This record gives sequence, C-alpha cells and structure tokens, in this order.
Amino acid sequence: MSRLLLPQNQISKQAQKSIESFYPDIIRQVSESVQEHPIVVVGMAQNPFVKKARKALDAAGITYKYLEYGSYFAEWKARLAIKLWSGWPTFPQVFVKGQLVGGFSELREMLSKGTLKG
Repeated sequence: MSRLLLPQNQISKQAQKSIESFYPDIIRQVSESVQEHPIVVVGMAQNPFVKKARKALDAAGITYKYLEYGSYFAEWKARLAIKLWSGWPTFPQVFVKGQLVGGFSELREMLSKGTLKG
C-alpha cells in the first residue's frame, strides 16, 4: 500500500509557491549529485547511522559522494526540505544509480547480499 499524498489539486497556488521556494538550492544540489554520481549518501553530522553507512561503504571499497547538512541543531530546515523532496523520513538517505534505496539498514542489507557494487 502506498503512502497517502495530498493531491496537487488540493494545494493552493500560494502554498505551492511556498513549497517550491523552500530551500531550492539544497534540493538542486542533492538532485544534481544523485544524477551525477553512482552512489550518494546524504547525511548530517553527529548521526551514528550516517557514520555507520559511510564506514560500511568505505570497508567495502565503494566510492560514493557524501553530502552533509548540519548537525542535530544546525541546518534542520535544509534537512527538512530534503526529507520533503525524497519522502524518506530519516538520515542517511542513500541513492544508488539515481534511485533512493533507503537508509543505513537498507544499505547494510544490500552490502550483505552483495547487490551493491562500486
């Protein structure tokens, strides 16, 4: 079952403009990185799961692009914009060949099954 999303026709034009102008530079940076690099990890400082994801990729010898947006108290609005854009509620957000595959748990599973190659 898919997550219920508010239909576009139920969002006023004024609200849509606010949504579109919420950290567009950050969204553009993440989107371009996801298109340009085979593996992208979007994260934040001080998050243990982001650190685990990066450590796992490093241990596997897999090259990736890392984008960091603040810590728990800094840049939370930028991270919120990323969450709204991707639909993924936590960090890290891991993208493989342009597709969001999930967070650390999903990455760990892919590495253990051997389905993620650098």
